[in-house]
Amino acid sequence: MNASLFVIFGFLLLVIYLGIRAKKGKDMDLEQWTVGGRGFGTIFVFLLMAGESYTTFTFLGASSWAYGKGGPALYIIAYLSLIYCLFYWFYPSVWKYAKEHKLVSQSDFFASKYKSPYLGVLAALIGVISMIPYIVLQLKGLGIIVSEASYGLISPTVAIWIGVVAVTAYVMISGIHGSAWTAVIKDIMIFGIVIFIGIYIPFHYYGGIEPMFREIQAANPDFLTLPDQGLGISWFVSTVIMTCVGALMWPHLFVATYSASSAKAIRQNAIITPLYTIMLLFIFFVGFAAIGQVPGLTGTDTDLALLRLSMQTFDPWFVGMIGAAGLLTALVPGSMLLMTASATLAKNVYKVFTPSATDKQVSSFAKALVPIISLICVYFTFNGGNSIVTLLLMAYSFVTQLFPAVVLSLPKHNFVTKQGAAAGMLSGVITVAYMTLTNATIGTLFSSLPQVLKDLNIGIVALIVNVFFMVIVSLFTKNSLIPFDVKDSQATKS
Repeated sequence: MNASLFVIFGFLLLVIYLGIRAKKGKDMDLEQWTVGGRGFGTIFVFLLMAGESYTTFTFLGASSWAYGKGGPALYIIAYLSLIYCLFYWFYPSVWKYAKEHKLVSQSDFFASKYKSPYLGVLAALIGVISMIPYIVLQLKGLGIIVSEASYGLISPTVAIWIGVVAVTAYVMISGIHGSAWTAVIKDIMIFGIVIFIGIYIPFHYYGGIEPMFREIQAANPDFLTLPDQGLGISWFVSTVIMTCVGALMWPHLFVATYSASSAKAIRQNAIITPLYTIMLLFIFFVGFAAIGQVPGLTGTDTDLALLRLSMQTFDPWFVGMIGAAGLLTALVPGSMLLMTASATLAKNVYKVFTPSATDKQVSSFAKALVPIISLICVYFTFNGGNSIVTLLLMAYSFVTQLFPAVVLSLPKHNFVTKQGAAAGMLSGVITVAYMTLTNATIGTLFSSLPQVLKDLNIGIVALIVNVFFMVIVSLFTKNSLIPFDVKDSQATKS
């Protein structure tokens, strides 16, 4: 075992230990397992939010796009900076409502707000469908990081299986508590390592950050600008909007918000978390530095830019530290996603169709679903070739379709009906699915449109379709007696 592999496995064992130990002294009912008894203060909420927002995408995707795309990669910094403006105003209202009604999942919010458990079922299914490519992203990233950082001694397949077994075990045992303590180690490591390599590598190879950009500019004058078509201005703006809105809708972020002890803790988190985005600059610096030092990476291989350059630059023990930090960027969000998907299906699908199930049975079923969902995600991980960023954008396009129904439910008077909310979500998801499966774009569907419209992100297009059908159906069903489901009289209030 080389030094790199020793360091990686050392941190993996530490994470498993902390994840299991986090259960100590706690009665792991569904509320404690999913939202930590709603007792997390500003620091833990910050660590969970950062842990879920800054994933293997931070390590691999950002550096990959800096290496392969140039200017368009800056959309990542734009949306991660703007999202917390929305976060500050949006989530305190969600938290307050969730606390008053003792909600433990995002789907509970839909079921309670629209007095329709079946709308909660629909939201649950959309949420889980969205989370699967996000979990796949973490697993793909984990496989790449461990395999590369171990100098090929561990294959991506073996690395993925090891990571899945580890995260499944401590999610089943300690839920959100294990994720929170793992996030503590992860954030300390990632801050220190990313800032160091982001400064050291440009100075080591180019003599500084400015000389590095001058060399890139000399080799390709247009590399750091937005192209006239494809990933152009309209794509950039629509993608930033779509990802800002979609980021608020991740079911696991909803759950992490519920865990806050107060609305103040949420607002404080929204104020300080954007500082985390500064870290991305250093990831970009490594990706840009790799252009001249690790040439020739194309397609999904651009995801290897940061690790290949790090292996070329540092001793194995430090490559192991980089690999361990990258491993944690997969395990923290991966654990939250698995837990949330399982709890959502148990609470908002199984419970709806099996109303006689006790809270203990629902909790047990949620934990039993964790390995099942893990195996499903492993299957898609081994049977898909999408790059890290492509997977992320596809997942965002799906989850964004929940936004209109949520935001319009917050005012005291909501004109949207449950039928309208359902129609909007379904039409948006169908639009995304069709365009994703057929590789269609606005340009291929409507070739006569101006280029600025052809380049719009498909998530925004689907969102427009969503809102259109939501409004139309709501207007037609506002005073209608046609129910969305047959259990309105038994609609959950929690």
